[in-house]
Amino acid sequence: MGKKALEGLKVLEMGQLIAGPFAARLLAEFGAEVIKVEPPAKGDPIRSWRVIENGTSLWWYVQSRNKKCITIDLKHHEGQELIRGLVKEIDILIENFRPGTLEKWGLGYEELKKINPGLVMIRVSGYGQDGPYKDKPGFGSIGEAMGGLRYITGYPDRPPVRVGVSIGDSLSSLYAVIGALMAVYHRDVHGTGEGQVIDVALYESVFSLMESVLPEYDRAGLIRERSGSMLPGITPSNTYVCSDGTYIVIGANGDAIFKRLMYAMGREDIAEDQRFENNAKRSEHAEFLDGLIEEWTKSLPFEVVKECLDKAGVPAGSIYSVEDIVNDPHYQARKMIQEVAVDGLGMLKMPGIVPKLSETPGEIVWAGPELGQHTEDVLGGNLGLTEAQIKDLKAKGVI
Repeated sequence: MGKKALEGLKVLEMGQLIAGPFAARLLAEFGAEVIKVEPPAKGDPIRSWRVIENGTSLWWYVQSRNKKCITIDLKHHEGQELIRGLVKEIDILIENFRPGTLEKWGLGYEELKKINPGLVMIRVSGYGQDGPYKDKPGFGSIGEAMGGLRYITGYPDRPPVRVGVSIGDSLSSLYAVIGALMAVYHRDVHGTGEGQVIDVALYESVFSLMESVLPEYDRAGLIRERSGSMLPGITPSNTYVCSDGTYIVIGANGDAIFKRLMYAMGREDIAEDQRFENNAKRSEHAEFLDGLIEEWTKSLPFEVVKECLDKAGVPAGSIYSVEDIVNDPHYQARKMIQEVAVDGLGMLKMPGIVPKLSETPGEIVWAGPELGQHTEDVLGGNLGLTEAQIKDLKAKGVI
Protein backbone atom coordinates (compact mmCIF):
# COMPACT_ATOMS: atom_id res chain seq x y z
CA MET A 1 0.00 0.00 0.00
CA GLY A 2 1.25 3.50 -0.87
CA LYS A 3 0.74 6.64 1.12
CA LYS A 4 -2.48 7.12 3.04
CA ALA A 5 -4.86 9.83 1.87
CA LEU A 6 -3.98 12.29 4.66
CA GLU A 7 -0.43 11.19 5.36
CA GLY A 8 1.68 14.21 6.28
CA LEU A 9 -1.27 16.19 7.63
CA LYS A 10 -0.64 17.19 11.25
CA VAL A 11 -3.55 17.75 13.61
CA LEU A 12 -3.69 18.98 17.21
CA GLU A 13 -6.91 18.04 19.00
CA MET A 14 -7.82 20.13 22.04
CA GLY A 15 -11.48 19.16 22.35
CA GLN A 16 -13.31 16.82 24.69
CA LEU A 17 -16.25 14.41 24.57
CA ILE A 18 -17.76 14.00 21.12
CA ALA A 19 -17.83 16.65 18.39
CA GLY A 20 -14.18 17.75 18.25
CA PRO A 21 -12.69 14.32 19.03
CA PHE A 22 -14.91 12.56 16.47
CA ALA A 23 -13.70 14.95 13.77
CA ALA A 24 -10.09 14.20 14.75
CA ARG A 25 -10.79 10.47 14.70
CA LEU A 26 -11.98 10.69 11.08
CA LEU A 27 -8.78 12.47 10.06
CA ALA A 28 -6.64 9.96 11.98
CA GLU A 29 -8.31 7.02 10.24
CA PHE A 30 -7.02 8.24 6.89
CA GLY A 31 -3.44 8.81 7.93
CA ALA A 32 -3.29 12.25 9.56
CA GLU A 33 -0.99 12.46 12.57
CA VAL A 34 -3.37 13.43 15.37
CA ILE A 35 -2.05 14.54 18.76
CA LYS A 36 -4.83 14.67 21.33
CA VAL A 37 -4.36 16.95 24.34
CA GLU A 38 -6.04 15.91 27.60
CA PRO A 39 -6.02 17.37 31.12
CA PRO A 40 -3.46 15.64 33.38
CA ALA A 41 -4.76 13.01 35.83
CA LYS A 42 -8.39 12.92 34.65
CA GLY A 43 -8.25 13.03 30.85
CA ASP A 44 -11.18 13.37 28.44
CA PRO A 45 -14.49 12.68 30.27
CA ILE A 46 -15.43 10.16 27.58
CA ARG A 47 -12.87 7.82 29.15
CA SER A 48 -15.45 7.25 31.90
CA TRP A 49 -18.72 7.31 29.90
CA ARG A 50 -21.04 4.32 29.58
CA VAL A 51 -19.58 0.78 29.84
CA ILE A 52 -16.23 0.62 31.67
CA GLU A 53 -13.67 -2.20 31.54
CA ASN A 54 -10.25 -2.05 33.22
CA GLY A 55 -11.06 1.50 34.29
CA THR A 56 -11.66 2.82 30.76
CA SER A 57 -14.80 3.32 28.67
CA LEU A 58 -15.15 0.97 25.70
CA TRP A 59 -16.29 4.03 23.73
CA TRP A 60 -12.87 5.61 24.30
CA TYR A 61 -11.08 2.89 22.36
CA VAL A 62 -13.16 3.70 19.28
CA GLN A 63 -13.29 7.48 19.62
CA SER A 64 -9.53 7.87 20.04
CA ARG A 65 -8.19 5.19 17.73
CA ASN A 66 -5.05 6.09 15.78
CA LYS A 67 -4.42 9.15 17.97
CA LYS A 68 -1.37 10.01 20.04
CA CYS A 69 -2.46 11.13 23.50
CA ILE A 70 -0.58 13.67 25.59
CA THR A 71 -1.49 15.50 28.78
CA ILE A 72 -1.14 19.27 29.19
CA ASP A 73 -2.80 21.61 31.65
CA LEU A 74 -4.10 24.30 29.30
CA LYS A 75 -4.80 26.65 32.21
CA HIS A 76 -1.11 26.70 33.19
CA HIS A 77 1.05 29.30 31.45
CA GLU A 78 3.76 26.72 30.77
CA GLY A 79 1.15 24.40 29.29
CA GLN A 80 0.01 27.21 27.02
CA GLU A 81 3.60 27.71 25.93
CA LEU A 82 3.83 24.02 25.01
CA ILE A 83 0.75 24.43 22.79
CA ARG A 84 2.32 27.42 21.05
CA GLY A 85 5.38 25.29 20.36
CA LEU A 86 3.30 22.47 18.89
CA VAL A 87 1.22 24.88 16.78
CA LYS A 88 4.30 25.90 14.79
CA GLU A 89 4.31 22.58 12.95
CA ILE A 90 0.63 21.62 12.62
CA ASP A 91 -1.92 22.04 9.85
CA ILE A 92 -5.18 21.81 11.75
CA LEU A 93 -6.14 22.62 15.34
CA ILE A 94 -9.47 21.26 16.60
CA GLU A 95 -11.20 22.71 19.67
CA ASN A 96 -14.74 22.60 21.04
CA PHE A 97 -14.56 24.78 24.13
CA ARG A 98 -17.06 27.54 24.79
CA PRO A 99 -16.25 30.59 22.61
CA GLY A 100 -13.69 32.84 24.26
CA THR A 101 -12.01 30.08 26.28
CA LEU A 102 -8.92 29.82 24.07
CA GLU A 103 -8.66 33.60 23.93
CA LYS A 104 -8.68 33.68 27.75
CA TRP A 105 -5.68 31.33 27.68
CA GLY A 106 -3.85 33.37 25.06
CA LEU A 107 -4.45 30.65 22.46
CA GLY A 108 -7.05 32.29 20.23
CA TYR A 109 -6.76 32.17 16.46
CA GLU A 110 -5.40 35.70 16.13
CA GLU A 111 -2.56 34.85 18.50
CA LEU A 112 -1.78 31.43 17.01
CA LYS A 113 -1.80 32.53 13.38
CA LYS A 114 1.09 34.87 14.23
CA ILE A 115 3.02 31.72 15.06
CA ASN A 116 1.69 29.75 12.10
CA PRO A 117 -0.05 31.77 9.33
CA GLY A 118 -1.14 28.56 7.61
CA LEU A 119 -3.03 27.26 10.64
CA VAL A 120 -6.54 25.96 10.02
CA MET A 121 -8.58 26.09 13.23
CA ILE A 122 -11.76 24.05 13.63
CA ARG A 123 -14.00 25.61 16.28
CA VAL A 124 -17.07 23.56 17.22
CA SER A 125 -19.51 25.11 19.67
CA GLY A 126 -23.19 25.07 20.53
CA TYR A 127 -24.11 28.36 18.84
CA GLY A 128 -21.05 29.49 16.88
CA GLN A 129 -18.35 32.07 17.54
CA ASP A 130 -20.65 35.09 17.30
CA GLY A 131 -24.30 36.01 17.71
CA PRO A 132 -26.37 36.68 20.85
CA TYR A 133 -26.19 33.07 22.09
CA LYS A 134 -22.46 32.52 21.61
CA ASP A 135 -21.65 32.56 25.34
CA LYS A 136 -24.31 30.02 26.28
CA PRO A 137 -23.18 26.46 26.99
CA GLY A 138 -24.31 24.10 24.24
CA PHE A 139 -24.46 20.34 23.90
CA GLY A 140 -25.49 18.20 20.93
CA SER A 141 -28.90 17.54 22.48
CA ILE A 142 -29.62 21.28 22.63
CA GLY A 143 -28.43 21.69 19.04
CA GLU A 144 -30.80 18.93 17.94
CA ALA A 145 -33.67 20.72 19.68
CA MET A 146 -32.85 24.20 18.39
CA GLY A 147 -32.01 22.90 14.91
CA GLY A 148 -35.54 21.56 14.50
CA LEU A 149 -34.85 17.81 14.55
CA ARG A 150 -36.39 17.03 17.94
CA TYR A 151 -39.62 18.84 17.05
CA ILE A 152 -40.42 16.47 14.20
CA THR A 153 -39.13 13.25 15.81
CA GLY A 154 -41.67 10.97 17.47
CA TYR A 155 -45.43 10.51 17.34
CA PRO A 156 -47.91 13.41 17.13
CA ASP A 157 -49.70 12.45 20.36
CA ARG A 158 -46.50 12.12 22.41
CA PRO A 159 -43.63 14.39 23.47
CA PRO A 160 -40.68 14.81 21.08
CA VAL A 161 -38.00 12.14 21.36
CA ARG A 162 -34.29 11.99 20.64
CA VAL A 163 -32.37 9.88 18.19
CA GLY A 164 -30.58 7.18 20.21
CA VAL A 165 -27.07 8.52 19.51
CA SER A 166 -25.39 11.93 19.73
CA ILE A 167 -26.40 12.83 16.19
CA GLY A 168 -25.94 16.61 16.60
CA ASP A 169 -22.32 16.19 17.65
CA SER A 170 -21.57 13.69 14.90
CA LEU A 171 -23.10 15.88 12.19
CA SER A 172 -21.00 18.79 13.40
CA SER A 173 -17.90 16.62 13.24
CA LEU A 174 -18.59 15.79 9.61
CA TYR A 175 -19.00 19.46 8.72
CA ALA A 176 -15.82 20.24 10.64
CA VAL A 177 -13.82 17.73 8.61
CA ILE A 178 -15.33 18.90 5.31
CA GLY A 179 -14.56 22.52 6.18
CA ALA A 180 -11.02 21.76 7.27
CA LEU A 181 -10.19 19.86 4.10
CA MET A 182 -11.66 22.70 2.02
CA ALA A 183 -9.44 25.14 3.90
CA VAL A 184 -6.34 22.98 3.42
CA TYR A 185 -7.12 22.67 -0.30
CA HIS A 186 -7.49 26.45 -0.57
CA ARG A 187 -4.27 27.03 1.36
CA ASP A 188 -2.13 24.45 -0.44
CA VAL A 189 -3.61 23.95 -3.91
CA HIS A 190 -4.56 27.57 -4.51
CA GLY A 191 -1.21 28.44 -3.02
CA THR A 192 -2.34 31.17 -0.64
CA GLY A 193 -0.41 29.69 2.30
CA GLU A 194 -3.06 31.20 4.56
CA GLY A 195 -5.12 29.33 7.11
CA GLN A 196 -8.58 30.21 8.34
CA VAL A 197 -11.21 29.44 10.99
CA ILE A 198 -13.84 26.74 10.47
CA ASP A 199 -16.77 27.89 12.64
CA VAL A 200 -19.18 24.98 13.21
CA ALA A 201 -22.30 25.46 15.35
CA LEU A 202 -24.13 22.37 16.58
CA TYR A 203 -27.61 23.78 15.91
CA GLU A 204 -26.64 24.88 12.38
CA SER A 205 -25.30 21.43 11.50
CA VAL A 206 -28.68 19.94 12.42
CA PHE A 207 -30.69 22.72 10.77
CA SER A 208 -28.82 22.28 7.49
CA LEU A 209 -30.29 18.77 7.13
CA MET A 210 -33.91 19.81 7.61
CA GLU A 211 -34.76 19.35 3.92
CA SER A 212 -37.75 21.44 2.79
CA VAL A 213 -38.97 22.51 6.24
CA LEU A 214 -37.99 26.19 5.86
CA PRO A 215 -39.20 26.94 2.31
CA GLU A 216 -42.47 25.11 3.01
CA TYR A 217 -43.02 27.34 6.04
CA ASP A 218 -41.99 30.43 4.08
CA ARG A 219 -44.26 29.89 1.08
CA ALA A 220 -47.07 27.70 2.42
CA GLY A 221 -47.11 28.49 6.14
CA LEU A 222 -46.60 24.80 6.82
CA ILE A 223 -45.07 23.74 10.14
CA ARG A 224 -43.98 20.12 9.83
CA GLU A 225 -45.10 18.13 12.84
CA ARG A 226 -44.19 14.74 14.29
CA SER A 227 -45.51 11.91 12.15
CA GLY A 228 -44.22 8.73 13.78
CA SER A 229 -42.63 6.24 11.42
CA MET A 230 -43.96 7.78 8.20
CA LEU A 231 -42.56 10.67 6.17
CA PRO A 232 -45.21 13.32 5.40
CA GLY A 233 -45.70 13.78 1.69
CA ILE A 234 -43.62 10.70 0.82
CA THR A 235 -45.92 7.73 0.19
CA PRO A 236 -45.64 4.88 0.90
CA SER A 237 -42.62 4.90 3.19
CA ASN A 238 -43.30 3.41 6.59
CA THR A 239 -42.79 0.58 9.06
CA TYR A 240 -45.22 -2.32 8.98
CA VAL A 241 -45.76 -5.29 11.28
CA CYS A 242 -45.67 -8.89 10.01
CA SER A 243 -47.63 -11.90 11.28
CA ASP A 244 -44.75 -12.99 13.55
CA GLY A 245 -44.61 -9.59 15.26
CA THR A 246 -41.47 -8.52 13.39
CA TYR A 247 -41.37 -5.07 11.79
CA ILE A 248 -40.37 -4.41 8.20
CA VAL A 249 -39.46 -1.05 6.71
CA ILE A 250 -40.73 -0.53 3.16
CA GLY A 251 -39.79 2.39 0.93
CA ALA A 252 -41.99 2.31 -2.17
CA ASN A 253 -42.47 6.02 -2.84
CA GLY A 254 -41.04 5.87 -6.37
CA ASP A 255 -43.80 5.52 -8.98
CA ALA A 256 -42.41 2.37 -10.62
CA ILE A 257 -41.48 0.85 -7.26
CA PHE A 258 -45.00 1.47 -5.96
CA LYS A 259 -46.42 -0.47 -8.88
CA ARG A 260 -44.04 -3.34 -8.24
CA LEU A 261 -45.10 -3.42 -4.59
CA MET A 262 -48.78 -3.55 -5.49
CA TYR A 263 -48.22 -6.36 -8.01
CA ALA A 264 -46.19 -8.27 -5.39
CA MET A 265 -49.15 -7.92 -3.03
CA GLY A 266 -51.55 -9.13 -5.69
CA ARG A 267 -53.20 -5.70 -5.96
CA GLU A 268 -52.93 -5.02 -9.67
CA ASP A 269 -56.06 -2.89 -9.37
CA ILE A 270 -54.30 -0.43 -7.07
CA ALA A 271 -51.12 -0.50 -9.17
CA GLU A 272 -52.99 0.68 -12.25
CA ASP A 273 -55.37 3.07 -10.49
CA GLN A 274 -54.70 6.64 -11.62
CA ARG A 275 -55.52 7.92 -8.14
CA PHE A 276 -52.13 6.55 -7.05
CA GLU A 277 -50.03 7.17 -10.16
CA ASN A 278 -47.61 9.63 -8.54
CA ASN A 279 -46.32 10.58 -5.12
CA ALA A 280 -48.49 13.70 -4.78
CA LYS A 281 -51.67 11.71 -5.42
CA ARG A 282 -50.58 8.81 -3.23
CA SER A 283 -49.85 11.20 -0.37
CA GLU A 284 -53.48 12.27 -0.42
CA HIS A 285 -54.35 8.66 0.39
CA ALA A 286 -51.38 7.82 2.65
CA GLU A 287 -53.50 6.40 5.48
CA PHE A 288 -55.44 4.17 3.12
CA LEU A 289 -52.30 2.84 1.42
CA ASP A 290 -50.48 2.22 4.70
CA GLY A 291 -53.49 0.28 5.96
CA LEU A 292 -53.60 -1.75 2.76
CA ILE A 293 -49.89 -2.60 2.95
CA GLU A 294 -50.01 -3.56 6.62
CA GLU A 295 -53.05 -5.74 6.04
CA TRP A 296 -50.85 -7.70 3.63
CA THR A 297 -47.72 -7.79 5.82
CA LYS A 298 -49.79 -8.91 8.83
CA SER A 299 -50.90 -11.96 6.89
CA LEU A 300 -47.35 -13.26 6.36
CA PRO A 301 -44.18 -13.83 8.45
CA PHE A 302 -41.29 -11.42 7.98
CA GLU A 303 -39.05 -13.74 5.93
CA VAL A 304 -41.83 -14.40 3.41
CA VAL A 305 -42.59 -10.69 3.05
CA LYS A 306 -38.91 -9.83 2.70
CA GLU A 307 -38.27 -12.52 0.08
CA CYS A 308 -41.32 -11.42 -1.91
CA LEU A 309 -40.21 -7.77 -1.91
CA ASP A 310 -36.61 -8.63 -2.75
CA LYS A 311 -37.81 -10.55 -5.80
CA ALA A 312 -40.02 -7.64 -6.81
CA GLY A 313 -37.19 -5.10 -6.45
CA VAL A 314 -38.89 -3.15 -3.65
CA PRO A 315 -36.57 -1.60 -1.01
CA ALA A 316 -37.33 -3.30 2.29
CA GLY A 317 -35.52 -4.46 5.39
CA SER A 318 -35.67 -5.27 9.07
CA ILE A 319 -34.79 -2.92 11.90
CA TYR A 320 -31.38 -4.09 13.07
CA SER A 321 -30.23 -4.34 16.65
CA VAL A 322 -26.48 -4.33 17.25
CA GLU A 323 -26.65 -8.13 17.48
CA ASP A 324 -28.20 -8.24 14.00
CA ILE A 325 -25.45 -5.94 12.73
CA VAL A 326 -22.63 -8.11 14.09
CA ASN A 327 -24.09 -11.26 12.52
CA ASP A 328 -24.99 -9.74 9.15
CA PRO A 329 -22.91 -11.17 6.25
CA HIS A 330 -23.01 -7.90 4.31
CA TYR A 331 -21.53 -5.94 7.23
CA GLN A 332 -18.85 -8.60 7.49
CA ALA A 333 -18.10 -8.64 3.76
CA ARG A 334 -17.71 -4.86 3.74
CA LYS A 335 -15.31 -5.03 6.74
CA MET A 336 -17.61 -2.89 8.86
CA ILE A 337 -17.06 -5.11 11.89
CA GLN A 338 -13.37 -5.04 12.77
CA GLU A 339 -11.47 -6.46 15.71
CA VAL A 340 -8.69 -4.40 17.26
CA ALA A 341 -6.22 -5.43 19.96
CA VAL A 342 -6.59 -3.52 23.23
CA ASP A 343 -4.03 -3.90 26.02
CA GLY A 344 -5.61 -5.68 28.95
CA LEU A 345 -8.80 -6.54 27.04
CA GLY A 346 -7.72 -8.61 24.07
CA MET A 347 -9.59 -8.20 20.79
CA LEU A 348 -12.40 -5.62 20.76
CA LYS A 349 -15.01 -5.27 18.01
CA MET A 350 -15.47 -1.75 16.67
CA PRO A 351 -16.99 -0.12 13.57
CA GLY A 352 -14.97 -0.18 10.38
CA ILE A 353 -13.89 2.80 8.28
CA VAL A 354 -16.23 5.11 6.34
CA PRO A 355 -15.94 6.09 3.52
CA LYS A 356 -14.10 3.46 1.49
CA LEU A 357 -11.39 4.88 -0.78
CA SER A 358 -10.27 2.57 -3.56
CA GLU A 359 -6.59 3.63 -3.66
CA THR A 360 -5.90 5.16 -0.25
CA PRO A 361 -8.24 3.44 2.21
CA GLY A 362 -8.27 4.31 5.87
CA GLU A 363 -7.34 1.80 8.54
CA ILE A 364 -7.41 1.25 12.28
CA VAL A 365 -3.80 1.13 13.43
CA TRP A 366 -4.36 1.12 17.19
CA ALA A 367 -7.18 1.61 19.69
CA GLY A 368 -7.49 4.66 21.92
CA PRO A 369 -4.30 4.84 24.01
CA GLU A 370 -3.71 5.24 27.73
CA LEU A 371 -3.82 8.70 29.30
CA GLY A 372 -0.62 10.54 28.45
CA GLN A 373 0.86 7.54 26.68
CA HIS A 374 2.65 9.67 24.07
CA THR A 375 3.44 12.77 26.15
CA GLU A 376 7.18 12.16 26.44
CA ASP A 377 7.51 11.08 22.79
CA VAL A 378 5.73 14.19 21.50
CA LEU A 379 7.37 16.72 23.80
CA GLY A 380 10.78 15.19 23.25
CA GLY A 381 10.43 14.43 19.55
CA ASN A 382 8.33 17.39 18.39
CA LEU A 383 9.52 20.11 20.75
CA GLY A 384 13.00 18.81 21.57
CA LEU A 385 12.50 18.91 25.34
CA THR A 386 15.05 17.05 27.41
CA GLU A 387 14.27 14.37 29.98
CA ALA A 388 15.03 16.86 32.73
CA GLN A 389 12.65 19.44 31.30
CA ILE A 390 9.88 16.86 30.96
CA LYS A 391 10.48 15.68 34.52
CA ASP A 392 10.26 19.27 35.74
CA LEU A 393 6.94 19.82 33.92
CA LYS A 394 5.54 16.65 35.50
CA ALA A 395 6.59 17.83 38.95
CA LYS A 396 4.75 21.12 38.42
CA GLY A 397 1.59 19.33 37.20
CA VAL A 398 1.82 20.97 33.77
CA ILE A 399 1.79 17.55 32.07
